[in-house]
Amino acid sequence: MTDLTTLLEVGGPVAALGGGAAYARAKHPGIYWSTVGLPMSTVRLLSSYGSVMEACGLTVAPSRLRVLAVKATTRREVRFVPPRRGIIRPTSTGLRVRLRLAPGQEPADVAASAERLRHAWGVHAVYVTTVKPGVVELRLVGFDVLRKVRMPRKLHPDLLRVPVALREDATPFVRDYRTVPHQLTLGATLSGKSMYLRHLVAGLARQPVALIGVDCKRGVELAPFAPRLSALATDPEQAAELLPVLIKEMEDRYDLIKARQGITPSTPDEEITSDIWGLPEHERPVPVVLFVDEVAELFLVATRKDEERRDEMVTQLIRLAQLGRAAGIYLEVCGQRFGAELGKGATMLRAQLTGRVCHRVNDEASAKMALGDIAPEAVSAACAIAPERPGLAVAGDTSGGWSRIRTPYLSLGAAAETCREWAHMVPDLPALEPFRPDVPVPPTAETPGLLVWPRPVTD
Repeated sequence: MTDLTTLLEVGGPVAALGGGAAYARAKHPGIYWSTVGLPMSTVRLLSSYGSVMEACGLTVAPSRLRVLAVKATTRREVRFVPPRRGIIRPTSTGLRVRLRLAPGQEPADVAASAERLRHAWGVHAVYVTTVKPGVVELRLVGFDVLRKVRMPRKLHPDLLRVPVALREDATPFVRDYRTVPHQLTLGATLSGKSMYLRHLVAGLARQPVALIGVDCKRGVELAPFAPRLSALATDPEQAAELLPVLIKEMEDRYDLIKARQGITPSTPDEEITSDIWGLPEHERPVPVVLFVDEVAELFLVATRKDEERRDEMVTQLIRLAQLGRAAGIYLEVCGQRFGAELGKGATMLRAQLTGRVCHRVNDEASAKMALGDIAPEAVSAACAIAPERPGLAVAGDTSGGWSRIRTPYLSLGAAAETCREWAHMVPDLPALEPFRPDVPVPPTAETPGLLVWPRPVTD
């Protein structure tokens, strides 16, 4: 009986701790990492750093001075030395540690051993970034941060900078229109493309920016954001009327820039500009972001008359993509399918879209159209996205880099409420006033449902 009591007293808490740890690891990986995973991985890293570096081939021969000092003070064998390790900095999702590379090493050597380091230290992934020449940073991620996305608390959104997703290395993916002015976003039905668009609209709604929508699905995607939109076209006919107005707005802004460039000998160098951001703040026109949803609908034609309209709209989109950045006009082109078979101008338009985000697509050709010309190795990653993970995407740019990202959940009602809350931020653009969407006024408790109260009929 005594043995059974002792077993229950000792084994009960141990079983409870083990079960709690297993439950936390499955349901709350962040809590598990902070309480269990972080101490274990830190101990592994500190105790096995030298041997792991040697097994990965990241050690080099010591300097002559070190060899002489070891031989003069001890009789032990002189071993190869690993890169000098900095202070280990824990985070809510992993660890960060900087390494000073030894002479003859390069960051690619460490990046090639990332998978070995992951297994040796028992973490989910290891990413290598270059801090400065001779110094790299290892970012150890303790768990799959894309399984249940939680954006970092300390985000610093700025004008035309919107954090919309989380990268697989636990850093935020920021859509920066000043750096990447135009972007192509592809995704099949239920892939999470609409969620990505909601985050963009909700993030920009708080900023002094004009938002314009072209939604050829009769406005079902962008109409809920009507209180914050400066213009909305819900079919190709309306888009054909709206795009020339944007072209005229762009030309007017170029005239403003050229007027500012009436350079005289007394003009300071800092007042000479080639885009709106060099203009004084009181003269600077408001930035414009154009959202084009279901871009394929603008390319599809049924008659010759539609073909002429299509060619005109595509030409105007290409002009906006080529010249709009300096005028403060930015494009966000979205669709389920995008390929050269859409017609004349499709490939040329794609070439002007610097940023690329590819969600799950129905065919490899769409993934190649989005990523094949900038990061061919990212095409297979985009084709491997499972339907069970909506919001997961591959983001790349013309620099050749790419990464997996996932957008957190944002309901349509929450995004629409944000647009209603910031409806007063809609800028005054008279040229776009005819295209301003109608915003229905919700009924209030003070408003009676009937204008005339019924009276009983009497003889």
